[in-house]
Amino acid sequence: MSEKTAIVAKLAVIGAGLIGSSVVRAARHYGAAENIALADADEDVLARAQALSLADTYSVSAAQAVADADLIILAVPVGAMASAATAAAPGMKAGAIVSDVGSVKSSVLKTVGPLLPEAVNFIPGHPVAGTEQSGPEAGFASLFDGRWCILTPPEGIDPKVLETLSAFWSRLGSTVDIMTADHHDLVLAITSHVPHLIAYNIVGTANDLETVTRSEVIKYSAGGFRDFTRIAASDPTMWRDVFLNNKEAVLEMLGRFNEDLTALQRAIRWGDGDALFELFTRTREIRRRIIDAGQDEAAVDFGRPHDE
Repeated sequence: MSEKTAIVAKLAVIGAGLIGSSVVRAARHYGAAENIALADADEDVLARAQALSLADTYSVSAAQAVADADLIILAVPVGAMASAATAAAPGMKAGAIVSDVGSVKSSVLKTVGPLLPEAVNFIPGHPVAGTEQSGPEAGFASLFDGRWCILTPPEGIDPKVLETLSAFWSRLGSTVDIMTADHHDLVLAITSHVPHLIAYNIVGTANDLETVTRSEVIKYSAGGFRDFTRIAASDPTMWRDVFLNNKEAVLEMLGRFNEDLTALQRAIRWGDGDALFELFTRTREIRRRIIDAGQDEAAVDFGRPHDE
């Protein structure tokens, strides 16, 4: 554990899934909070988290968990943010910082903000990190290392409050960026939401094919399909809520994607090799830049281990 001074005296996390349990683990590992409270409405999930000794205190009551908390993080699916905020609000102290980890920000800002006491400081957030796994057992302290955390503060927020929340995520290993909620949703629509939608769709299409057996799909998945299945294995509740709450940005990006897909179909149909080569060259460069930015590694086969 880090010997640095804690960022907050008490941290309360509502939701003990992958992200919530990772926040708790990282906060303890890096010494970001002196005391950590964890809440989850599901008694079984909470019991599993307690068996892992993730926090200092545990409660099915969100209001009880957030009592005296300096920082409260809502780590539940976007569709459950309103109910979690409503449950936690009565226990929030004046001056507390409230944030979240959802990958949609405009809807959270609009729906959650009005449910919170006026005396708290609400700054929506999104740690751009995760895996296809879920549950308290899936979390790990290094999940946020070298990853971005985007904060979308509303107008008029106290700069010192924003500085504290930024310092918290920085302590957990993230690089913090600030942008408006609307811009965040547009950026994430193309970098995360639409790719997930495509993955869900192509895996579903393969499953529905009558001319290719399911055993063949699984047997030959190393041809690229396998990597779509990793994305398509993500938490269905979370991603259902993402698409329902970021529909405008997702539909806008899907429209652009469909236009580009039509152009690609035309190039293949008419044997336009130059157009295909130019596109594939540009996309290869994007991959190189992602690796150079430290957002992935250049190891063969996405770093998967192989027997010698």
